[in-house]
Amino acid sequence: MENKICSYELLFVVNGNLGEDSYTAIKDKFVALINGASSDVTVNEWGKRRLAYPINYVGEGYYVLVCFKSQPDFPRELERVLGITEGVLRYMTVTKEAVEAEAAKAPVAEATEEASAVEATETVADTTEE
Repeated sequence: MENKICSYELLFVVNGNLGEDSYTAIKDKFVALINGASSDVTVNEWGKRRLAYPINYVGEGYYVLVCFKSQPDFPRELERVLGITEGVLRYMTVTKEAVEAEAAKAPVAEATEEASAVEATETVADTTEE
């Protein structure tokens, strides 16, 4: 079996009604879990922010973004644990290569639209000169 390593980004939101100690305990639990099974771990704490809409009557949450590299089966187990942990409101794991590929496609699409707009302008200018 091939030993494939993928890059992932995990964003999870912890209940904002919990105290600072409870939030730190939950965050440390998941950072330790990720450190144990993956490499190149970077943790970016966004802090307490207002949610776009209430979730279970909670209006604020602590946001944490974790970037890591691991085996493809690890994020599934990580999401399972996140789903059963009391205090975690939402979570989302994204494969980082997919995000980079989408970002690479965007400038090409914009350049194509700009080129077609320039061609249309030139065509209109050519017909008015005659």
